[in-house]
Amino acid sequence: MGAAIATYLVPNNGKLEQKAEQIALGLTVGSWTDLPEVDQQQLAKHKGEVVSVQEVSEEQGLISISYPSVNFSADIPAILTTVFGKLSLDGVVKLIDLDFTPELARRFPGPTFGNLGIRNLLEVSERPLLMSIFKGILGRDLSFFEQQLRAQALGGVDIVKDDEILFDNPTSPFEQRITIAKKVLQETEQVTGETTLYAVNLSGRSIDLIEKAKQAVYLGASALLFNVFTYGLDTLQALVEDKDISVPILAHPSFGGAITASASYGVSAPLWYGKLLRAVGADLVLFPSPYGSVALERDAALGIANELNLPHEFWKKALPVPSAGIHPALVPKLFEDFGIDSVINAGGGVHGHPAGATAGGRAFRQAIQATQKGIPLIEAAAAHTELAEALRIWGGAS
Repeated sequence: MGAAIATYLVPNNGKLEQKAEQIALGLTVGSWTDLPEVDQQQLAKHKGEVVSVQEVSEEQGLISISYPSVNFSADIPAILTTVFGKLSLDGVVKLIDLDFTPELARRFPGPTFGNLGIRNLLEVSERPLLMSIFKGILGRDLSFFEQQLRAQALGGVDIVKDDEILFDNPTSPFEQRITIAKKVLQETEQVTGETTLYAVNLSGRSIDLIEKAKQAVYLGASALLFNVFTYGLDTLQALVEDKDISVPILAHPSFGGAITASASYGVSAPLWYGKLLRAVGADLVLFPSPYGSVALERDAALGIANELNLPHEFWKKALPVPSAGIHPALVPKLFEDFGIDSVINAGGGVHGHPAGATAGGRAFRQAIQATQKGIPLIEAAAAHTELAEALRIWGGAS
């Protein structure tokens, strides 16, 4: 039959077992001991079961409850409504984790491309990928878009993504961005010998997204950027499961902080950005790095990456993309924290290079190569002017 097992962080009032039983019954059959035996027999398969109760401290406890899959349809909205819908309104409680039994887990697609599929597209295997974004693009025309894209691709960037606030607009329309990007990246590949993917921001009314995504692929889009938490996890799953949408999908964390920021309410970051996005099929997942001004705690960021990279019976590995505050001097730290199976994503760290975005991309690639070889960046900078300038601006020059 299968089940979803939810784990909650709750206040420790000295009655954790009682609280656990209240949740298990309240979110399933409502009551139990007062029911006639015939009703208990009829409802037994629907009853939530307490899996474990653990006192974490004098102030907090962890409660795990199993919810039978017979209670809900096999989709994320139904599961979240079951395990946390009403409960999220019930005082101080945080959904820490959500596990699926194999019967339920196989109902979700996982990434179509995942880590290895994207690496195959780019023909890159032994290093982190490099991603950058457009800067100051809002209100600019297509010639500015073309100039920025070309500069980033010539710098050795593997993936260039739209800004998440760049929607379809008169100055740089969605379809024209795609056709221009296809032409530009074919030209830069002839120069660099390397493939660059362009992730166009998929936006509009939810009812139109499937057809718009298909049109993007038809026009030559090589990837899609998607604001998953404003459109919904189930909308992402629908895009992933459509066989005509045959490009990688990058999930952007916009609006996610409204769900994860509190230590006592909402949903944990590893579950929200990690396990759930992987389940519904994100190939790459952006999330705040531990380093910038918009930062996650290091344990939370590493927890997300772990959820995306854990071996799984049914789901491919997704690529973690720690973002915000990333510059070339941080490359050794990114290797240490997130390893090779990750994406180094930078905006200002590429465009803020004194010699421009092409030099900014090269500085990152030089830092990646040096780190792989175990060469300190300051030593590598002696042979690479782009890296030397980057270290002068962002640190690590002495």
